[in-house]
Amino acid sequence: MQEVLGHFTQISQIPHCSFDTIKLKQFLEQFAREAGFKVTSDKAGNIHCIKGEPKICLQAHYDMVCMGVAPKIELFEEDGFLKAKNSSLGADNGIGLAMILAAMREFKNLECLLTNDEEVGLLGANAFEGKLCTNKLLNLDHEIDDEVVIGCAGGVDIQAILPFTREKMRGKLYELEAVGFKGGHSGMDIINNVKSSIKELAAFIFKNEGVIVEFEGGERINSIPKHAKALVCFKNEPSQSEHIKCKFISEAEFLACAQSQNLLYTINAFSQGVRAFDKHLNIVQTSINLSLLKMKENTIQIELFARSNKLEGLRNLEFETKTFFESFGFKISSSNFYAPWEGEENDFTEAVLEELKKEFKTAQILAVHAGLECGVLEKKQALKCASIGPNIFNPHSVDERLDLASTAKIYKVVQALCARFQ
Repeated sequence: MQEVLGHFTQISQIPHCSFDTIKLKQFLEQFAREAGFKVTSDKAGNIHCIKGEPKICLQAHYDMVCMGVAPKIELFEEDGFLKAKNSSLGADNGIGLAMILAAMREFKNLECLLTNDEEVGLLGANAFEGKLCTNKLLNLDHEIDDEVVIGCAGGVDIQAILPFTREKMRGKLYELEAVGFKGGHSGMDIINNVKSSIKELAAFIFKNEGVIVEFEGGERINSIPKHAKALVCFKNEPSQSEHIKCKFISEAEFLACAQSQNLLYTINAFSQGVRAFDKHLNIVQTSINLSLLKMKENTIQIELFARSNKLEGLRNLEFETKTFFESFGFKISSSNFYAPWEGEENDFTEAVLEELKKEFKTAQILAVHAGLECGVLEKKQALKCASIGPNIFNPHSVDERLDLASTAKIYKVVQALCARFQ
């Protein structure tokens, strides 16, 4: 376990935000070669490592969602958890990566696939053109320790763009900031009805009859918005709100957004969160997150992320969202579409469950409402896939924390499975 944490500490000191992973890629390639692996990489930054005659492949992604002061990460332990000071921790998926590095040195026969830019649309996995030499893939990107995942949601990025013009307006200009919002993972945390800073700020502006001068909010395409701020012109002083900080700037004439009312109608009418629930699997089936809003170069740009564990549900949600925004005059496009993974139990998933039950009596097989790369990879070649991982709370946020006792148990399961398939 100390070796795993040592690797994680080393990883955390190498910048690896999505789209800025080259330094960690170079480190991982060198580490794998020194551990005796044959190493290849592709244009997307995926690293494929083979040693001996492997019968199992360990897989994780090496980019992270950078929040707060990340990629500058200062680790500390508190009450059995590993945390980061004023930044996301990167346990998603750095702790899975650290387990793989430890296993690389321990086992003679092993295959590893380290993928790039997972957090921005599973880009690495989608672009992977190599072929795994084993048909058993263990993904280490799950965040609940007593679960074996054999199915996940598909997803699609949706962008809505509206040109805007400026018009002169006289009034009281205020700087608004949304404060006290939790944010979180738009797949795993969406069921908790986490409030969106963008939605709440738009509602406040509308209710106080404000006119937008500037507005921006959100952090990442797959994060529930935690931050939002705006410059707004009010005729009268706005009301007080616990979660909206108001700072008076001046009273004068301003160039306000002529499409302010239309934008506020759009955001306030949009239904954020869970759209359908799967009672059989007891998970969210379909959801959507309004992730980002920017006003840039005379255009209002909104980015959304739709998810569903059913292919029909994902296509319907994509269609409905496009229709909704088009009705308000937005130009719509979508990208990074990937189908859900609807896996089945097999001898490999049963082996994973058997080993997991040795550490967690409550272990079970299920599906999750989040994207996993094994769902993409198993469509490229015949694979038996499963995903496990330690307890990680509040990923994609500055409140992210890793359960250390859980991590030790999960690594024992990884070791047992690697030994079982030598």
